[in-house]
Amino acid sequence: MNEHQQALDFSTVIASTVHDMKNSLATLMQAHSQCLASLPASARHTPSLGVIEFEFAHLNGMLVQLLGLYKLGVNQMPLQPAYHELDDFIEAQLACHQDVFASRGIAATFEVDPLSPLGFFDRELIASVLANSINNAIRYARHAVLISASDEAGQLVLTINDDGEGYPAQMIEHQAEYVQGINHSTGSTGLGLYFAGRIAALHQRNGVGGRTEISNGGPLGGGVFRLYLP
Repeated sequence: MNEHQQALDFSTVIASTVHDMKNSLATLMQAHSQCLASLPASARHTPSLGVIEFEFAHLNGMLVQLLGLYKLGVNQMPLQPAYHELDDFIEAQLACHQDVFASRGIAATFEVDPLSPLGFFDRELIASVLANSINNAIRYARHAVLISASDEAGQLVLTINDDGEGYPAQMIEHQAEYVQGINHSTGSTGLGLYFAGRIAALHQRNGVGGRTEISNGGPLGGGVFRLYLP
């Protein structure tokens, strides 16, 4: 057995293990939801429960990314783009995090350019990118998160903005390195940005691929994540 086969076999074992972990986490999340349903309404949005729900979402997001990267590595990530109503798409992503928003006192809103109500992309893949970006925004937001969809030079731009302290300057300066591969220099693995960059690049039109960009500022003054889709 050569080194490539050994590496492939090992990655397959890891992928299988991650899949089992994801299934176990899903069972745990379902049991947690059933326990919450038995509690009085006043006890369902406590800070401690908010921490549990956030970490559930965070762990699930990381497992989804790991499985996605494995599929990308073995060319098993088929792209299935279609037209989607952006209002419905973004609202559905926010709804998945509603309990965490409520427990942390975060107001989550969204804006869609009325001149560009539709987007053409793979719904499942872009939803996984947005889920990770929303989790990241929740981690650092003080009181608000804003998602917007607009058109820029013929590209759909999905933007996630929070009112936190923003991205570290070093992370912004070296963001291309995160998209090209995992960078450990800032203490962050960069897995989320790497995954987002790979998924964005799968979306291509007329030789132009999608991309990601991080910055600070925006209407809320904190971190800004932009996903460009041609």
